[in-house]
Amino acid sequence: MSAQPAKPLVADNVPKGLEKVSNIIAVSSCKGGVGKSTVAVNLAYSLAGMGARVGIFDADVYGPSLPTMVSPELRVLQMDAETKTIIPTEYLGVKLVSFGFAGQGSAIMRGPMVSGVINQLMTTTEWGELDYLVVDMPPGTGDIQLTLCQVVPLTAAVIVTTPQKLAFIDVAKGVRMFSKLKVPCIAVVENMCHFEADGKYYYPFGRGSGQEVVSKFGIPYLFELPIRPTLSASGDGGEPEVVRDPVGDVAKIFSNIGVCVVQQCAKLRQQVATAVTYDKSIRAFRVKIPGSSEEFLLHPATVRRNDRSAQSIDEWTGEQRLRSSDIPENIEPESVRPMGNYAVSITWPDGFNQVAPFDQLQTIERLVDVPEPQSSLESQIHPEEGQIQDVHDNISQATTVSNADAILQHAKALKDRNARKNDAL
Repeated sequence: MSAQPAKPLVADNVPKGLEKVSNIIAVSSCKGGVGKSTVAVNLAYSLAGMGARVGIFDADVYGPSLPTMVSPELRVLQMDAETKTIIPTEYLGVKLVSFGFAGQGSAIMRGPMVSGVINQLMTTTEWGELDYLVVDMPPGTGDIQLTLCQVVPLTAAVIVTTPQKLAFIDVAKGVRMFSKLKVPCIAVVENMCHFEADGKYYYPFGRGSGQEVVSKFGIPYLFELPIRPTLSASGDGGEPEVVRDPVGDVAKIFSNIGVCVVQQCAKLRQQVATAVTYDKSIRAFRVKIPGSSEEFLLHPATVRRNDRSAQSIDEWTGEQRLRSSDIPENIEPESVRPMGNYAVSITWPDGFNQVAPFDQLQTIERLVDVPEPQSSLESQIHPEEGQIQDVHDNISQATTVSNADAILQHAKALKDRNARKNDAL
C-alpha cells in the first residue's frame, strides 16, 4: 500500500519540474550495446501497465534511442510560452523526453555543453505528477552521469549487463559510481543470456557475469533476459515488446522486474523517511541509517554544533566560526526532512537549514544510558484491580528528574568533559 506515494520524500531544493515525481529510477550499465534502452523502455511500460504514472527520460544526447523505440504522434517537444518549460510528448500514456525529439537528431558537441543540455531537458520539463520516472543513462561514468546523479534525486538504479566478462568490468565501475553517490542498486538485468532450441537452453556468450555483479556488490535481485528476435524487432518497430505481446515470456520477466522496482522503492522510501526522527518526549534524535539495524540517539545541540557548512566553518582556513556557546543546550529542531538517500535537512528555530549526511551523523558523539520515557513506563505496567493508585505512587517516587532533563544533564556532562580535555591540551 506504500508503493504509490503521494509526493517525493526529498527536501525543497528539487528542480521545480521534478517536485511531483515520487521515484526516479536510473537504468545504467556504463557499457554500450548491452540493451539499456530496451530494458528502460520495457520497464517503464510494465510499470504503466500496473497502473502507475510513468515518464521516460532519454539521457543519451550523442545517440538517443527513444525516438526509434516508441511511436508518439507528436515527435517534437513543445515549450510553454508563459512558463518557459518543456512539455513532454506522450505514447500510450507514458511521458517522453529525449534530445531526439528536439528536432536536431543526435548531438555533435563537447562534454560540458552536453551536461548543460541534459540538465536543461531534465529540470525544465514539466513532468507533472509521476509515480516513476525512468532515466535511460548513457554509457560511461563521466560528466553526464555525474551531472544527472548530482542534480536529480535518484531513488535507485537498475544495472544492465551481458554474460561477457568484458561487460562486467565496465558495469562494476558504474556500480561503484552509484555507491559513492549514495544511490542504491536494487536489481541486475542480464541481457542476451541464452536462447532456447530443441527444448534446451544454450548460452553462446558464457554464463555468470550477472551473478558475479550480484555476489560482489550485494545487489538483491538478478533477472535473465533471453535472446529473442521479437524483442529487438519490436524496439526497432517503435512498439515495446511488453505492449506488443503483454502476456508473453519476455513481458512476464519485465513484469517481475517492475514488481521488484515497486517493492524496493517503497522499502527504500520507508527506510529514508524513518532514518532520522526527533523524539520530543526525550528531546533527542533517533537515528537508524538505511541498511543498518542499529539505532542510536543524538542530542540536538550536539548535532547543531557539528554542522560542517560554510556558515559554521571557514572553507579557506578551516577555522570554526560556530562556537559551542552560541548554541543553547535546550535547542530543538522545528522540522526534519529527508534529502534523497544520503542526508536529512534539519530546520532550526533561528531559521538555519542544516544538511546532515548520514555518514556524518554516525561519527557524532552519541547519547547513552537514556531512560525510557515516563509514558512508556506506565504503558508497560498492568496493575491488578485495587492497586492502580499504588502503582502511580511508585512511579512518581521512582524518578525525580524527567527523561528530557536527564538527557540535558548527560549532554552538559559531555560538553564539560570535552572542555576539560581541550583545556588540558
